[in-house]
Amino acid sequence: MERPKIIRISGIKDEAEGIKTIFLRHSMVAKPGQFVMLWIPGIDEKPFAVSYSDQKKGEIGLTVAAVGPFSNRLSSMKEGDKVGIRGPYGRGYNLGKNSKQLVMAGGGYGSASLTMLAEEAVSKGCNVKFILGARSKARLVYADRIKKLLGSGNLIITTDDGSAGIKGFVTDALKNLFKAQKVDRVYACGPDRMLKAVSDICNENKIDCEVSIERYMKCGFGLCGHCCVDPIGIRACAEGPVISSAQAAKISELGSYHRVKSSRKEKL
Repeated sequence: MERPKIIRISGIKDEAEGIKTIFLRHSMVAKPGQFVMLWIPGIDEKPFAVSYSDQKKGEIGLTVAAVGPFSNRLSSMKEGDKVGIRGPYGRGYNLGKNSKQLVMAGGGYGSASLTMLAEEAVSKGCNVKFILGARSKARLVYADRIKKLLGSGNLIITTDDGSAGIKGFVTDALKNLFKAQKVDRVYACGPDRMLKAVSDICNENKIDCEVSIERYMKCGFGLCGHCCVDPIGIRACAEGPVISSAQAAKISELGSYHRVKSSRKEKL
């Protein structure tokens, strides 16, 4: 098993209400959609998608929402504090060779890996529309970063409460976009129910789609099998976290339940 490298936190950025990005001076080539395992001694080890990558500076960023003991502890850490990191792991997104009209559909801080993907897509001459969803305006992440990259006309914001952008869900905006323009490929990351809905919509419209699934990971590289999804046995950390919508359609648990640390099933 790969041992974590102990790295000092080089910077912290407030992204939104209860959401921060932790920057680490760590040279790593991570593809959009790949993740790392982050370790806080005496607390736990958790997977995080890489949300920023600057190879010139030798720095990466990991975005964290304070929702539990580990993430709360990480969110309270300061510049100069140390964490352990290993990776990158997993299967990232595939831009494809002939797909030029792309849509990124991100829910909450699930937009982390999609923002990196949008940067790569633009560098390769693709046209990108980004649907950015959140519960409220206060929880929106990366809006300014995406506007700077794509222009405000290519960013569609949705909020559950209507406090910013369109009142509704990412899936509502996606359906409208399909009616308004040609779309070659969709990429999605966010809550399970959103991913289930996005993959179903894309399958119905015969549009290629990749979704990034989130599952409880222990080892991070396919050994323990804890992150296998029912019933097809894909390991989220190895064959995923990015999978096709065709694969997603075969996963009975997607949008219905997941497994907690003890492997017990829990309804979503």
